[in-house]
Amino acid sequence: MSKVTVLLLAAGLLMPRLVEAEVCTTQSQMKPADRDGLAAAAMGLATKVQAADVAGLRGATVAELGKDFSGIEGVVGSTAPKLKGAVLTVDQVYLLDGSELKRGADGSAPDAQFFCNLNKSVAEVDFLIPQLPPGRYGFAIVETKSATPWRLSFLLREDQGRWAMAGFYPRASLAAGHDGLWYWTEARQMVKRKEQWSAWLYYQQAESLLRPANFVQSSHLEKLKNEQSAGAPPALSEGVSAEAPLVVKGADGVEYHFTGLGVDDSLGKEKVFLVAHLKVEATLDTAVARKRNADAMNALVGAYPELRKAFAGVWLFAETAGQNPFVTEQAMNEVR
Repeated sequence: MSKVTVLLLAAGLLMPRLVEAEVCTTQSQMKPADRDGLAAAAMGLATKVQAADVAGLRGATVAELGKDFSGIEGVVGSTAPKLKGAVLTVDQVYLLDGSELKRGADGSAPDAQFFCNLNKSVAEVDFLIPQLPPGRYGFAIVETKSATPWRLSFLLREDQGRWAMAGFYPRASLAAGHDGLWYWTEARQMVKRKEQWSAWLYYQQAESLLRPANFVQSSHLEKLKNEQSAGAPPALSEGVSAEAPLVVKGADGVEYHFTGLGVDDSLGKEKVFLVAHLKVEATLDTAVARKRNADAMNALVGAYPELRKAFAGVWLFAETAGQNPFVTEQAMNEVR
């Protein structure tokens, strides 16, 4: 059983029930036919992803998602190479019965809420899925065992007697060789050491690794978010956004407006990279833009030097409305 499943099984109610939830059945409470059918469908889909069988995957997808398959095709193309030689195992399945969902007067699909009681206890896993057409659904998690393990999660819908793919959510299980629980533990230690900026970002990495899909919630993950908020430095208490940027002044007095901070593992280094989004005016000269990015990195790490120890380097996305971002990357030992 994966660590994500352990977390989900330990989960409690995330938010108050404002409306009566749709019906959720966990695998231990399912009829064997439902459990086996969902598991077989998930394994079949995961095998097609592993083989980069886009045509086969499209044929096993609900009609509305299959009409424009370019997005899924791109995701499969980038995911399949990472699954080469991996052993696939269906880790967890849920039956989500939304048959009684009602469309709006304009035909729009409603938002669905499924609260899954686990082992007849107060513990729950919550699925809060926006704009879900009425129907009978399933959610399945397939773990891949390899040197670089991944987690493939699928939303399925019963369609003419078969389970068809209605959503695909692949995620890495490790970042820089560590899993989500490791980042959570490290974040807690960073808070104790007063390294609040690094901790805030490590909590972010932990959540990314532990949450199988954005619409899956639990009290365990809510606990993580609460810890992140409680330990955040004052400048990050409300987050970072275009509306509330983080303003950092460089050694030369220039102000840099950061609209987002995150974490990235795309280079496969021994540590994750810090990702920063910077709001800028249009710059036509490449050399000038590159120096501006470098100066912004220097200002950010200079203001919060604890970041040097926690990250292998910095990715900086300089963004201007209506234009592609100007992106540069530097190892941390190159940031002054």
